[in-house]
Amino acid sequence: MSTHPPGRSARPAVVVFDVLDTLFPLAPLEWRFREAGIPRVLMGRWADHLSRDVFALALVGGDRSFEDVVRGALRDITGHQIAPGAEDAIFDGLSSLEPRREAAAALTAVREAGLRAVALGNTDPATTAALVGRAGLEGLLGHLGDGGPDRVWKPAPAAYLGATRSLGVAPGRIALVTAHGWDVAGAARAGWVTGWSAHLEGRFPAVFGAPDATGGDLAETVAALLAPPGP
Repeated sequence: MSTHPPGRSARPAVVVFDVLDTLFPLAPLEWRFREAGIPRVLMGRWADHLSRDVFALALVGGDRSFEDVVRGALRDITGHQIAPGAEDAIFDGLSSLEPRREAAAALTAVREAGLRAVALGNTDPATTAALVGRAGLEGLLGHLGDGGPDRVWKPAPAAYLGATRSLGVAPGRIALVTAHGWDVAGAARAGWVTGWSAHLEGRFPAVFGAPDATGGDLAETVAALLAPPGP
């Protein structure tokens, strides 16, 4: 069931969707890890390393690309024993992920409401474009973000503030849809309306302030964000 608090007063003008594990689940990469001879448990460790390193770069900066971080995490969790071909296969697999089953419906709801939908993840623009194009979502979803060496990583506030400037609308008219509590925290600090889908974490992390809207999946979260404000 979707929920939103009664205090929210303005409908968003733009809905921003996170990419990995929000629109596009990482779980299907498991078979590429198996083919590489990497134990299943290490896939979870890789995802944790990937998040850890992105968060560190968000804090301290650094001239690293998304590909650098993905490949570095793979080498770390395998003790630098991963074969180059296996490393390439896993990285390339990130561009071949399928969207969640309700992703198109959620994006269509945004479009039918007369709003713009864009993607903002920690993926590089090429990976995001490949995912969106392969899924046939180009007509529903644009993308923001710079994958260059001077990029700013989420959840650093500057990532959301930069997106705000690019979108050209007031922060309070931008809504985020994400499956990550940390993403909600970063967007809220930038003044965005926040929507959290429970499909990944199940329960919202207690260390962060509550999102403005919640749902069991992307479609429910979008519905909560677009619902008429309460009194």
